[in-house]
Amino acid sequence: MPVRSYDLVPPLDIPELSMTRKSYPLAKVYGLLEPGPVVLVTTAHDGHPNSMTLSWHTMMEFEPPLVGCVVSDRNYSFGHLKATKQCVINIPTAEMAEKVVGCGNTSGAKTDKFQKCGLTPLPAAQVGAPLIKECFANLECRVVDTTMVSKYCLFVLEVVQAWIDPKVKNPRTIHHLGHGRFMIAGEKIKLKPKMK
Repeated sequence: MPVRSYDLVPPLDIPELSMTRKSYPLAKVYGLLEPGPVVLVTTAHDGHPNSMTLSWHTMMEFEPPLVGCVVSDRNYSFGHLKATKQCVINIPTAEMAEKVVGCGNTSGAKTDKFQKCGLTPLPAAQVGAPLIKECFANLECRVVDTTMVSKYCLFVLEVVQAWIDPKVKNPRTIHHLGHGRFMIAGEKIKLKPKMK
C-alpha cells in the first residue's frame, strides 16, 4: 500500500491532549465507527448463487430504503452484483457467528458456500438472488446507483422487498470491530422522540 503524506506527519504535541488522550492508529478507526450488523449478501449469476460476509454498509435514505454497500472488486460477489444489479442482504443473529465468519473466509469462486457453511437458500420474490433461511431478516435489493463503484466499490441499493421471521424476538446481531474481534448488540433503550 502506498505511503500517504499524512501518515508521515507526527501528531502535534499538545499538552492538554497528551494528559487525557493517546494517539490511536488510523488502521483501527474502523472498529470505532463500525457501521452496523455483519450481514450475508447473496447474489446469483449464470446459475451460480453465492454468499459473502459484509460489514461495510450504511443506511442512506428512509423511503424508499437506500443502503450503501462497499463490495471489494477482489470479491467473487463483486462481479455478480455488477452484472445482475440484484442481491439480498440477509441479517444473521449472533448464534450464526461461526457460519458468518466461515462464509467470509471462503471464496465463492471455488466453493458452494451454502453447502459448506450450512446455509439454506430460499427463492426471493423480486430478485434473482436467494434469501438465507437461517437469517432472521432478508432485504431484497436492486442496485440503483453505480457512480461510485469504479472509485470506491460503493453500490447504492434500494430495498424492494423486506422479510422478517416473526418467531425471532429481540435478535442479537454481531458487529465487526476489526482484526477478528466482534461485538454482540447490547441492551436497548427507548427515549421519547422530539421530532415530528
